Amino acid sequence: MRQNIYDSYQEAQVLSASPMELVRLLYRGALEAIGGARRCLAAADIAGRSQAITKALKILVELTSSLDHRQGAELSRTLVELYDYIQRLLIDANCRQQDGPLAEAQTLLTTLLEAWESCEPPRGTPAPEVEDCAYEPVSCAG
Repeated sequence: MRQNIYDSYQEAQVLSASPMELVRLLYRGALEAIGGARRCLAAADIAGRSQAITKALKILVELTSSLDHRQGAELSRTLVELYDYIQRLLIDANCRQQDGPLAEAQTLLTTLLEAWESCEPPRGTPAPEVEDCAYEPVSCAG
């Protein structure tokens, strides 16, 4: 029963999310999967570790495929390279059964998540008041 409630909440969160929120949700999902892989590695749960790493890899594939190479071409190219590097870390961690690559992947994704979170205020946060002056919005899209 609890899982159904959690699944329903998660589905509603995804369906009502802005594109920026979806990216943050994907980063959080990847970080959760990597954390799970690290716990499974410590517990010698090979199947659990592999499943968690596979989930993180699938999320990274989704993040890569969602990049818009026409807008912010240099940024998207850099992110493709970074996502590829993180995927290789995860594969290496799974093959060698070592925590180091998982920890590095987790650190990189945490940094990316923090950057995305600084781009747009969380949902429900009121917009800051703007004085009567020239206002030019800033975008993380480049």
